[in-house]
Amino acid sequence: MVAGPLVVAFALDDAQRTTATEALDGAGDLICLRELDDAGREAALRDAGAVLIWHTKQLKPHELALIGGARLLQSMTAGVDFLQFSALPDGLAVASNGGAYAEPMAEHALAMALAAAKRLLVEHAALGAGRFNQMVPNRMLAGGVCGIFGFGGIGVATAKLMRAMGMRIHAINRRGFTDAAVDWIGGLDQLDTLLACADVLLISAPLTHTTRGLFDAAALARMKPDAILINLARGELIDEAALFAHLQTHPGFTACIDAWWVEPARHGRFAMDRPFMTLPNVIGSPHNSATVSAEWRLLALRRAVENCRRALLGEAPWFLVRDEEKLA
Repeated sequence: MVAGPLVVAFALDDAQRTTATEALDGAGDLICLRELDDAGREAALRDAGAVLIWHTKQLKPHELALIGGARLLQSMTAGVDFLQFSALPDGLAVASNGGAYAEPMAEHALAMALAAAKRLLVEHAALGAGRFNQMVPNRMLAGGVCGIFGFGGIGVATAKLMRAMGMRIHAINRRGFTDAAVDWIGGLDQLDTLLACADVLLISAPLTHTTRGLFDAAALARMKPDAILINLARGELIDEAALFAHLQTHPGFTACIDAWWVEPARHGRFAMDRPFMTLPNVIGSPHNSATVSAEWRLLALRRAVENCRRALLGEAPWFLVRDEEKLA
């Protein structure tokens, strides 16, 4: 039995509406809250079979209680640690948009790894200072190990690119197995093994009670002294002070930071406790690995709506949020 309509909590332009309607494929009506008055909003939310949001703040505080009858609350983002889970009705299923931006984020990871291995930013600065370091060797990715912590959509997409570069893929996910092509995979209890062998280590796991601060001084010390660490997940997975100290004492180690500890989208401002950008072995980007073209944004919307369609048809949604991911 088909549930109620899909209620979208944000504005849709013509292209987005067309994409969402196509992805629903007749499984239910599409209702945009931004087009309704207060009474219409409340009625739509009470009847909703699924609700699609960017953030719970797009719903008014009293409206959160109205969506208890929905089969799914679907996030447009892959990270859901900033959603207000404590304000949601008990038993409401919530899904992330896992893997929605995997391909562009994988390209970002590869770009950072190559920039670090080829010393592009270091030598760019040296040239600007008049130094021509032609005989300083750079590194090959081929033949090395790409370790991936969090082998979901982003990890799998990155593995494909890194394997094409000639790297071996070692990965960790919470199940300890995968159908994707890897040379080795383990569970969280085997993190030390991954740390010790990785020439490039990608962090692409969600922020949970288990992963917060997991990459502390002891974990960093287990890594190769010339490893390349790439964080596309959340800053809080890494101990900020420990990473800064490690970078200072290990000049051959490179940190590629896309995900920061205090960011505008989640905290209303950008800040760092340590001056990372003064270090030559840091490559930074403003968490824009998933900031992509309009075509990719439509693909992310399609993937989210397709998951809502599953819920509306009574099928099990993908990427349901586990209790340990509900931080707020």
